[in-house]
Amino acid sequence: MPAPPPVVGQLVALASLSRLAPVAQGEAGDEEPLVEGSFHMKTAALVVFLLLKYRNKQPTSKAEMLEVFSPEYQDDFPAILSQASICLRLVFGLDVIEVDPREHSYVLNPILGLTWDGMLSGQWGLPKTCLLGLVLGLILLQDGCVPEEEVWEALGFTAVYDDQEHIVCGEPGDHLTNVWVQEGYLERRQVAGSDPARNEFLWGPRAYEETNRLQVMDFLLLVGSNNLGSSLVL
Repeated sequence: MPAPPPVVGQLVALASLSRLAPVAQGEAGDEEPLVEGSFHMKTAALVVFLLLKYRNKQPTSKAEMLEVFSPEYQDDFPAILSQASICLRLVFGLDVIEVDPREHSYVLNPILGLTWDGMLSGQWGLPKTCLLGLVLGLILLQDGCVPEEEVWEALGFTAVYDDQEHIVCGEPGDHLTNVWVQEGYLERRQVAGSDPARNEFLWGPRAYEETNRLQVMDFLLLVGSNNLGSSLVL
């Protein structure tokens, strides 16, 4: 079986470290950073757990998620789940959805109503829907059409570049100019009268079928209120 991608290894390492990092009972000035660090490691552990559930197409429950933590963190579950949900949405493009409030059962789905996640059957990989959501948002902000060079300029602020493989997004250049065009999410056309030839992007028919402007704008607002650049530099 192929080895897991590095990002999963990093998150698993954080989850393992969390078991070895009890909160110190020293001076008050030293306690808060340790508590905060342990909180982040518990969040990372939950992200790993939920990613594996998504990969295996399995629902989960509050009871299962609570098993990720040691007893002293059970009261912090709502805050940890909230932070893990933001990470999954901004980095991997997944929504954590409570499908049965009485049973506290949850599923993970791609954001914005999209049905593409970039994961190939039988291969290790991570969901890449966040990047697609960003590009759809950039097009929306530019009145429905954005030049290709402006897409890369904007994505550069999130450390995603045309000529560099990304630990989550894979090969973004191939996704932008090939995969998403073939999947029907984007339309790529030559800018009229451009010399040398330049290309621009519009929403494709599948984007119009699966999502809408309001959902994409809500996603952009979430991106704007969080530091997405540092989130994607894993």
